[in-house]
Amino acid sequence: MSLSSRIGNNTPADKTPAPAAEERHRPGRPVNDQVYEVRQRIQRKLADELGPSLYASGRGEGNEELDARVREALNDLLAREETPLSGADRARIVNEVVDEVLGHGPIESLLRDHSVTEVMVNGPQSVYVERFGRIERVGAEFDDEAHLRRIIDRICSRVGRRVDEASPMVDARLPDGSRVNAIVPPIAIDGSSLTIRKFSAVPLTVGDLLSYGTLTRPAAEFLDVCVRGRRNILVSGGTGSGKTTILNILSGFIPVGERVVTIEDAAELQLDQEHVVRLETRPANSEGRGVVTTRDLVRNALRMRPDRIVVGEVRDSAALDMLQAMNTGHDGSLTTLHANTPRDALSRLETMVLMAGLDLPSRAIRDQIVSAVDLILQVGRYKDGTRKISHITEVVGMESEVITLQDLFLYDPSAGSDTPGAAGGLRSTGIRPQFADAITRYGVTLPPAMFSGRPR
Repeated sequence: MSLSSRIGNNTPADKTPAPAAEERHRPGRPVNDQVYEVRQRIQRKLADELGPSLYASGRGEGNEELDARVREALNDLLAREETPLSGADRARIVNEVVDEVLGHGPIESLLRDHSVTEVMVNGPQSVYVERFGRIERVGAEFDDEAHLRRIIDRICSRVGRRVDEASPMVDARLPDGSRVNAIVPPIAIDGSSLTIRKFSAVPLTVGDLLSYGTLTRPAAEFLDVCVRGRRNILVSGGTGSGKTTILNILSGFIPVGERVVTIEDAAELQLDQEHVVRLETRPANSEGRGVVTTRDLVRNALRMRPDRIVVGEVRDSAALDMLQAMNTGHDGSLTTLHANTPRDALSRLETMVLMAGLDLPSRAIRDQIVSAVDLILQVGRYKDGTRKISHITEVVGMESEVITLQDLFLYDPSAGSDTPGAAGGLRSTGIRPQFADAITRYGVTLPPAMFSGRPR
């Protein structure tokens, strides 16, 4: 809508009366939906017949027997139902009730949809999804706030978490690994909010990123050499920009046989290596005890004889321990953080180190950063929904009090891409990294043609 249209819609002359209640009805369900009324009645009868066994477990946990029993009971109840129903209506009722009692209610079908990467519930009657990088509203809806809260409570109870007025925010995981965040009133003013970032059953590969235009072949080959050459890499970007996906791709370059320790708030990385130890943080229990932070796990990982440490994200004082790990023989470590540019990533890293509470001078912190971090990958999500690596930047050293950087690859909208018809791509700046000679001791080299500046 243009600015003039917005102004016109707010003039005093615009006295259009508010729509009637029927006209304001939610788009997901027609007014006086007879099938909906039958479904509610059938669902209550089903709960009376099967009792608490309905909610003892969930779908996706080896509960095919309960699923079959629920469907059999539903067919019996529908056979006794006096309301005339078509075959399509009966199938709809069975599917919706099964999703409700064994799954995640109205959003169960969205979670099964492979084109949906994220589900966002902004209150009972407002559900959005992300498809192919774009956000759109869908017709799915919950009956009311109590219905939405039941689904949130079911998700939390399965992973031993709780959410209520005393603890109104929670992070959890679905059985398939999808990441869940829920926040409820009084913190959420317009109703409970539920955000689910789906876990891909088949992780993206380098080939997928090449086909999407996220990477170019020379850049992918360069990153492969850097990981095998044990360079410490920091992946920077905004929320939903694809940092974890890139981190997972980089982890796949780690040679087989190396011992890898991963540390995450919610386990999302999918490594193919055999020698992997996965660690996950833990929040405080109902008594405020038992919390295990990223910093605790990084410290413990140093005693586990790791060849590589992969931290899903640093967002607090754990940055100090991560830098020390990189500087004390654990070369080739990988992590991510939130930042808009490679320069901002270093500023954020410095700020997080200060959160450790140590009175360290800025010069000492920056010296630690320069010694620890070799490369910064900046990831961004563009207006058309695509995600691309925009910078591959080397941390060079210090000049006076300033950390010096040099861009090795930059996203060029006019450059060629590995995807036919796709615009833009990563182009080498022609600068050869200063660590090119250092990585030769790991048996890898950087071919000069990689930095020719011409896309291949």
